[in-house]
Amino acid sequence: MKYCLFFLCLFMVKFTVNAQQQTPVAIIFDSDIGPDYDDVGAITMLHAFADNGKAKILATIACNKYPNAAAVLSVLNTYFKRPGIPVGISKGNAANIADFQHWSDTIVAKYPHAIHSNDEAEDAVEVYRRVLSKQPDKSVTIVTVGFLTNLADLIKSKPDKFSGLNGMHLIKKKVKRLVSMAGRFPGENKFREFNVKIDSTASQLVFGKWPTPVIYSGFEIGVKIKTGLPLVNNNAIQNSPVKDVFSICLPMAKEDNYGRSSWDETAVLVAVNGYAPFYSLQQGYIVVNDNGSNSWNTKGQNQYYLVEKISHTAVAELINNLIQHQPQ
Repeated sequence: MKYCLFFLCLFMVKFTVNAQQQTPVAIIFDSDIGPDYDDVGAITMLHAFADNGKAKILATIACNKYPNAAAVLSVLNTYFKRPGIPVGISKGNAANIADFQHWSDTIVAKYPHAIHSNDEAEDAVEVYRRVLSKQPDKSVTIVTVGFLTNLADLIKSKPDKFSGLNGMHLIKKKVKRLVSMAGRFPGENKFREFNVKIDSTASQLVFGKWPTPVIYSGFEIGVKIKTGLPLVNNNAIQNSPVKDVFSICLPMAKEDNYGRSSWDETAVLVAVNGYAPFYSLQQGYIVVNDNGSNSWNTKGQNQYYLVEKISHTAVAELINNLIQHQPQ
């Protein structure tokens, strides 16, 4: 435990002292923004990193088109004082999976937001193409913590008013890396991780053809990292959509008695801050089967999955601190 706390303290000092010294990581955040609620923790972390000068949020995009998806992104961006961040949503054949806890209804009804329906949001691929076309080459990190539908559509996109490049060439020119909460590693042909299986065809296309480095934060990484209770128990935080979401959802599942598993938060952490000191990388490439299960081939050169290096409790403490971040 002392070893873990040492690394946590070291990280927090580095986070505070160097926050304004590094070039912010340019992020496009692609999320199913429900039915789970670790997405809310993940976007909160992203805004915390942005407030500390470590990240620049270029766009927030939904790969899930249940009715509240775009409005929820708008609520959270508005709460963190960034109402102008572009919000995109898949307008094609995408999943429509709502949150059974009805947390999205609650925060949409309670908090201000500029976008009130999916119809008011831009098409996801248009947002991707417009935003990417304006960025310096090899500068954008895409964080995907949901289904791969939008990225598959981006790959298949044709030249348009934003860029004369097709989707694959635009990605290769503008994207530095993809960080994805997806799969379980080293993997087997039975377990079907949620983000991969919902649109397995898109997962096969994206992970099979993506032209830049990919880092996977697998199911096995986030499942042990329990977070949210310090946020819920923090009486100093009031009128927060983030606190409301965790307060509503944590009591609804027995497995969340000690906090919610933090799958999506780990992807944001690694995308912005890097994988060290908490993780090492295993090189290779993912193999996605038709049924949404996955395995791992060690012969690849451009893909990596996270391997736990020090105790997950240190990561849990760090995430718990970050998801209590309040707007500046």
